[in-house]
Amino acid sequence: MSPTADTSHPYFPKDALIPNYMPNTASLEVILRGFAGLIVVFIASGLYVAKRINPALQIDELAAVAWFLLCFFLHAFFEGYFVLYHNSLAASQSLFAQLWKEYALSDSRYMTSDPFMLCIESLTVLLWAPLCFAIVICIIDRNRMRYPLQIIMCVGHLFGVALYYGTCFFEYRYRGISHSRPEFLYYWVYYLGLNAAWVVLPAMYLFNGVWSVNSAMQQLDSLDSVTQLLTATKKEVQLCYERVEEAKKRIKQLKQRSTDLRKELKGLESEQKSPDTIS
Repeated sequence: MSPTADTSHPYFPKDALIPNYMPNTASLEVILRGFAGLIVVFIASGLYVAKRINPALQIDELAAVAWFLLCFFLHAFFEGYFVLYHNSLAASQSLFAQLWKEYALSDSRYMTSDPFMLCIESLTVLLWAPLCFAIVICIIDRNRMRYPLQIIMCVGHLFGVALYYGTCFFEYRYRGISHSRPEFLYYWVYYLGLNAAWVVLPAMYLFNGVWSVNSAMQQLDSLDSVTQLLTATKKEVQLCYERVEEAKKRIKQLKQRSTDLRKELKGLESEQKSPDTIS
């Protein structure tokens, strides 16, 4: 560790290098109220617009819109702020900076510009944020691309959380390094509790996406079966029609033959009557 390193901070490990650290000037209540207010306004506005565009949206669809709008907001703005200003978070007193400093009590890697966090958060901002917004648009438009995109997004969330938890676990297990303070609020509520939402809900929407795609494929298979049945029926009808046409031709030929026979019969009768008339 550098001899000029500033370790006068509340984060774990205690020897983590966090230059220019300044404690938050706002209380936790003020920070949370401000952040919650932004989220509520953003999601409520999004739901209002969604309902205006498509009044037929059901409750489950609106719930999905709300969830993916929340993900978009956090990925694009909150995590985007970290990616852009990770070097100056410790000294900043902006709302997002103070939120990050509070959350970092459960994971100090956000205060130390950890390479893994920068990589995973950059990918989140560049890939997952636009994808979440695309899913919202697909839900509102009831576009068939919703479920493939939803499956990709949910797998991405689950994979990201697995990496997030996994790296911390293995660092603690094999190096004895803990990035979270031991207090209940920081470890169980911030670190485990908040991130658990990105395990439970993505798992639910992953199941929903897979089930919906599977149902659609089953319907398509049923449609294929019906199409094949209709094709076979059409062929049978065509064959019956051809047979009827052949029967009509045969009947016509028989009628013609019958007419010819009648004419021949009349001719024979006339020939038989002629000698009698002469005599």
